[in-house]
Amino acid sequence: MSIYQHFRSDEAPLIAEFNDLINQSELEYRPILTHFLNPRERVIIASLLGQKRSVRFCSNGLFKQAERKRGIFYPEYFAPQQADYQLTLLEIKYPIKFAQLEHRQILGTLLASGLKRSAIGDIVTDGVRWQIIIEEPVAEFLKQEIERIGKIKVQLEEVSFAELLQPKVEWEKASFSVTSLRIDNLVASVCHFSRARCKQLLGAKRVHLNWMLVEQPDLDLKIKDVVSVRGFGRFQLADLGRISKKGRLQVEVLILKNNT
Repeated sequence: MSIYQHFRSDEAPLIAEFNDLINQSELEYRPILTHFLNPRERVIIASLLGQKRSVRFCSNGLFKQAERKRGIFYPEYFAPQQADYQLTLLEIKYPIKFAQLEHRQILGTLLASGLKRSAIGDIVTDGVRWQIIIEEPVAEFLKQEIERIGKIKVQLEEVSFAELLQPKVEWEKASFSVTSLRIDNLVASVCHFSRARCKQLLGAKRVHLNWMLVEQPDLDLKIKDVVSVRGFGRFQLADLGRISKKGRLQVEVLILKNNT
Protein backbone atom coordinates (compact mmCIF):
# COMPACT_ATOMS: atom_id res chain seq x y z
CA MET A 1 0.00 0.00 0.00
CA SER A 2 1.37 3.39 -0.99
CA ILE A 3 2.04 5.92 1.77
CA TYR A 4 0.36 8.52 -0.47
CA GLN A 5 -3.03 6.89 0.15
CA HIS A 6 -3.00 8.23 3.71
CA PHE A 7 -2.65 11.88 2.68
CA ARG A 8 -4.36 14.43 0.46
CA SER A 9 -3.16 14.58 -3.14
CA ASP A 10 -1.84 18.13 -2.72
CA GLU A 11 0.55 16.88 -0.02
CA ALA A 12 2.40 14.57 -2.44
CA PRO A 13 5.29 17.04 -3.07
CA LEU A 14 5.87 17.37 0.69
CA ILE A 15 5.87 13.60 1.15
CA ALA A 16 8.45 13.22 -1.61
CA GLU A 17 10.62 15.99 -0.14
CA PHE A 18 10.57 14.51 3.37
CA ASN A 19 11.23 11.02 2.05
CA ASP A 20 14.32 12.36 0.27
CA LEU A 21 15.59 13.93 3.50
CA ILE A 22 14.99 10.72 5.46
CA ASN A 23 16.84 8.69 2.85
CA GLN A 24 19.68 11.21 2.74
CA SER A 25 20.15 11.04 6.51
CA GLU A 26 20.11 7.25 6.37
CA LEU A 27 22.47 6.86 3.41
CA GLU A 28 24.95 9.54 4.50
CA TYR A 29 24.62 8.58 8.18
CA ARG A 30 24.47 12.19 9.34
CA PRO A 31 21.98 14.76 10.67
CA ILE A 32 19.93 16.81 8.18
CA LEU A 33 18.46 20.13 9.29
CA THR A 34 15.15 21.34 7.83
CA HIS A 35 13.67 24.79 7.49
CA PHE A 36 10.78 25.71 9.80
CA LEU A 37 7.93 23.20 9.68
CA ASN A 38 4.30 23.73 10.58
CA PRO A 39 2.38 21.21 12.72
CA ARG A 40 0.87 19.44 9.72
CA GLU A 41 4.28 18.93 8.14
CA ARG A 42 5.58 17.44 11.39
CA VAL A 43 2.61 15.04 11.48
CA ILE A 44 3.47 13.90 7.95
CA ILE A 45 7.09 13.30 8.96
CA ALA A 46 6.04 11.23 11.97
CA SER A 47 3.87 9.09 9.70
CA LEU A 48 6.65 8.63 7.15
CA LEU A 49 9.20 7.55 9.75
CA GLY A 50 6.87 4.92 11.16
CA GLN A 51 8.96 1.82 11.74
CA LYS A 52 12.08 3.35 10.13
CA ARG A 53 14.08 3.33 13.35
CA SER A 54 17.46 3.91 11.74
CA VAL A 55 16.46 7.56 11.29
CA ARG A 56 15.00 9.68 14.07
CA PHE A 57 13.47 13.14 14.12
CA CYS A 58 13.33 16.02 16.61
CA SER A 59 12.13 19.59 16.25
CA ASN A 60 12.71 22.85 18.09
CA GLY A 61 11.08 26.28 17.97
CA LEU A 62 12.57 27.72 21.20
CA PHE A 63 9.47 26.97 23.26
CA LYS A 64 7.31 23.87 23.66
CA GLN A 65 4.09 25.37 22.27
CA ALA A 66 5.80 26.90 19.22
CA GLU A 67 3.74 26.40 16.08
CA ARG A 68 6.68 26.50 13.68
CA LYS A 69 9.80 24.47 14.45
CA ARG A 70 13.00 23.49 12.67
CA GLY A 71 13.56 19.76 12.51
CA ILE A 72 16.53 17.43 12.39
CA PHE A 73 16.59 13.96 10.82
CA TYR A 74 19.43 12.08 12.43
CA PRO A 75 20.99 8.61 12.92
CA GLU A 76 21.02 6.90 16.30
CA TYR A 77 24.52 8.03 17.28
CA PHE A 78 23.59 11.73 17.12
CA ALA A 79 22.12 13.66 20.06
CA PRO A 80 20.64 17.00 18.89
CA GLN A 81 21.62 20.06 20.94
CA GLN A 82 20.00 23.52 20.97
CA ALA A 83 22.76 24.99 18.80
CA ASP A 84 22.19 22.36 16.09
CA TYR A 85 18.85 23.95 15.15
CA GLN A 86 20.57 27.24 14.20
CA LEU A 87 17.92 29.56 15.63
CA THR A 88 18.15 33.27 16.42
CA LEU A 89 15.81 35.42 18.47
CA LEU A 90 15.30 39.00 17.28
CA GLU A 91 13.38 41.64 19.21
CA ILE A 92 11.67 44.51 17.40
CA LYS A 93 12.59 47.82 18.95
CA TYR A 94 10.00 50.51 18.19
CA PRO A 95 8.35 53.54 19.91
CA ILE A 96 5.94 51.53 22.07
CA LYS A 97 4.19 54.61 23.50
CA PHE A 98 3.36 56.05 20.10
CA ALA A 99 2.86 53.08 17.78
CA GLN A 100 1.23 49.66 17.61
CA LEU A 101 2.41 46.64 15.66
CA GLU A 102 0.38 43.71 14.33
CA HIS A 103 1.39 40.15 13.44
CA ARG A 104 0.38 40.48 9.80
CA GLN A 105 2.36 43.72 9.40
CA ILE A 106 5.49 42.08 10.75
CA LEU A 107 5.14 38.93 8.66
CA GLY A 108 4.36 40.97 5.55
CA THR A 109 7.50 43.06 6.04
CA LEU A 110 9.66 39.95 6.49
CA LEU A 111 8.30 38.38 3.32
CA ALA A 112 8.65 41.64 1.38
CA SER A 113 12.37 41.60 2.22
CA GLY A 114 12.69 38.50 0.03
CA LEU A 115 12.70 36.00 2.88
CA LYS A 116 10.83 32.74 2.36
CA ARG A 117 8.12 31.76 4.87
CA SER A 118 10.07 28.59 5.66
CA ALA A 119 12.93 30.69 7.11
CA ILE A 120 10.61 32.33 9.68
CA GLY A 121 9.52 30.74 12.93
CA ASP A 122 6.94 32.03 15.38
CA ILE A 123 6.35 35.75 15.84
CA VAL A 124 5.61 36.20 19.54
CA THR A 125 4.26 39.03 21.65
CA ASP A 126 3.28 39.71 25.23
CA GLY A 127 0.81 42.31 23.99
CA VAL A 128 3.38 45.11 23.74
CA ARG A 129 6.81 43.78 22.86
CA TRP A 130 7.39 41.68 19.73
CA GLN A 131 10.02 39.07 18.92
CA ILE A 132 10.81 36.96 15.85
CA ILE A 133 12.32 33.48 15.87
CA ILE A 134 14.37 33.19 12.71
CA GLU A 135 16.93 30.97 11.00
CA GLU A 136 20.39 31.96 12.17
CA PRO A 137 21.95 32.45 8.69
CA VAL A 138 19.44 35.19 7.73
CA ALA A 139 19.43 37.10 11.01
CA GLU A 140 22.19 39.55 10.07
CA PHE A 141 20.53 40.26 6.72
CA LEU A 142 17.26 41.17 8.46
CA LYS A 143 18.99 43.39 11.00
CA GLN A 144 20.51 45.39 8.15
CA GLU A 145 17.52 45.28 5.79
CA ILE A 146 14.49 46.12 7.90
CA GLU A 147 14.21 49.68 9.17
CA ARG A 148 10.45 50.14 9.02
CA ILE A 149 7.32 48.07 9.51
CA GLY A 150 4.62 49.98 7.71
CA LYS A 151 5.24 53.60 8.70
CA ILE A 152 6.79 52.67 12.03
CA LYS A 153 10.54 53.05 12.38
CA VAL A 154 12.04 49.89 13.89
CA GLN A 155 15.32 48.23 14.72
CA LEU A 156 15.85 44.48 14.97
CA GLU A 157 18.09 43.50 17.86
CA GLU A 158 19.37 40.03 18.66
CA VAL A 159 18.55 38.92 22.21
CA SER A 160 19.33 35.81 24.22
CA PHE A 161 16.94 32.86 24.38
CA ALA A 162 16.53 33.58 28.10
CA GLU A 163 14.71 36.79 27.10
CA LEU A 164 12.07 34.96 25.04
CA LEU A 165 8.64 36.42 25.71
CA GLN A 166 5.82 34.29 27.03
CA PRO A 167 3.48 34.35 24.04
CA LYS A 168 0.06 35.83 24.64
CA VAL A 169 -2.37 33.52 22.87
CA GLU A 170 -6.09 33.54 23.63
CA TRP A 171 -8.77 31.26 22.22
CA GLU A 172 -12.45 32.14 22.49
CA LYS A 173 -15.18 29.50 22.43
CA ALA A 174 -18.14 29.95 20.11
CA SER A 175 -21.05 27.76 19.00
CA PHE A 176 -22.80 27.73 15.66
CA SER A 177 -25.57 25.83 13.94
CA VAL A 178 -24.58 24.68 10.44
CA THR A 179 -26.13 22.59 7.69
CA SER A 180 -22.92 20.60 7.13
CA LEU A 181 -19.22 20.48 8.05
CA ARG A 182 -18.13 21.85 4.69
CA ILE A 183 -15.26 24.30 5.04
CA ASP A 184 -17.23 27.10 3.35
CA ASN A 185 -20.05 26.63 5.86
CA LEU A 186 -17.74 26.91 8.86
CA VAL A 187 -15.79 29.87 7.47
CA ALA A 188 -19.07 31.66 6.71
CA SER A 189 -20.31 31.13 10.26
CA VAL A 190 -17.09 32.05 12.07
CA CYS A 191 -16.14 35.04 9.91
CA HIS A 192 -19.73 36.20 9.29
CA PHE A 193 -19.38 35.91 5.51
CA SER A 194 -21.77 34.81 2.81
CA ARG A 195 -21.06 31.47 1.15
CA ALA A 196 -20.26 33.37 -2.04
CA ARG A 197 -17.64 35.43 -0.20
CA CYS A 198 -16.10 32.23 1.21
CA LYS A 199 -15.77 30.76 -2.26
CA GLN A 200 -14.05 33.95 -3.42
CA LEU A 201 -11.52 33.66 -0.57
CA LEU A 202 -10.89 30.00 -1.36
CA GLY A 203 -10.38 30.82 -5.02
CA ALA A 204 -8.02 33.64 -4.08
CA LYS A 205 -5.84 31.14 -2.13
CA ARG A 206 -6.44 32.84 1.20
CA VAL A 207 -7.68 29.81 3.12
CA HIS A 208 -5.54 27.10 4.73
CA LEU A 209 -6.67 23.86 6.33
CA ASN A 210 -4.16 22.42 8.81
CA TRP A 211 -1.57 24.84 7.37
CA MET A 212 -2.08 23.55 3.83
CA LEU A 213 -3.62 25.69 1.07
CA VAL A 214 -7.14 24.63 0.09
CA GLU A 215 -9.42 25.84 -2.68
CA GLN A 216 -12.30 23.34 -2.61
CA PRO A 217 -15.39 24.71 -0.80
CA ASP A 218 -16.91 21.25 -0.24
CA LEU A 219 -14.13 19.79 1.96
CA ASP A 220 -15.59 18.40 5.18
CA LEU A 221 -13.87 19.37 8.43
CA LYS A 222 -13.06 16.98 11.25
CA ILE A 223 -12.61 17.63 14.96
CA LYS A 224 -9.23 19.28 15.68
CA ASP A 225 -8.95 20.66 12.13
CA VAL A 226 -7.48 24.17 12.06
CA VAL A 227 -8.63 26.70 9.46
CA SER A 228 -6.81 29.96 8.72
CA VAL A 229 -8.30 32.74 6.62
CA ARG A 230 -5.62 35.24 5.69
CA GLY A 231 -6.52 38.67 6.97
CA PHE A 232 -9.39 37.38 9.12
CA GLY A 233 -7.89 34.96 11.64
CA ARG A 234 -7.90 31.30 12.60
CA PHE A 235 -10.22 28.82 14.23
CA GLN A 236 -10.32 25.17 15.24
CA LEU A 237 -13.29 22.81 15.09
CA ALA A 238 -13.42 21.72 18.72
CA ASP A 239 -16.54 19.59 19.13
CA LEU A 240 -19.76 18.40 17.51
CA GLY A 241 -23.15 18.64 19.18
CA ARG A 242 -26.60 17.36 18.44
CA ILE A 243 -28.48 17.51 15.18
CA SER A 244 -31.67 19.58 15.40
CA LYS A 245 -35.07 18.46 14.15
CA LYS A 246 -34.44 20.60 11.09
CA GLY A 247 -31.22 18.72 10.36
CA ARG A 248 -28.79 21.43 11.46
CA LEU A 249 -25.66 20.43 13.34
CA GLN A 250 -24.44 22.26 16.45
CA VAL A 251 -20.67 22.79 16.42
CA GLU A 252 -18.23 24.32 18.87
CA VAL A 253 -15.15 26.16 17.63
CA LEU A 254 -12.17 27.85 19.23
CA ILE A 255 -11.36 31.21 17.66
CA LEU A 256 -7.85 32.61 17.98
CA LYS A 257 -8.05 36.12 19.40
CA ASN A 258 -4.32 36.95 19.38
CA ASN A 259 -2.60 35.38 16.39
CA THR A 260 1.09 34.98 17.23
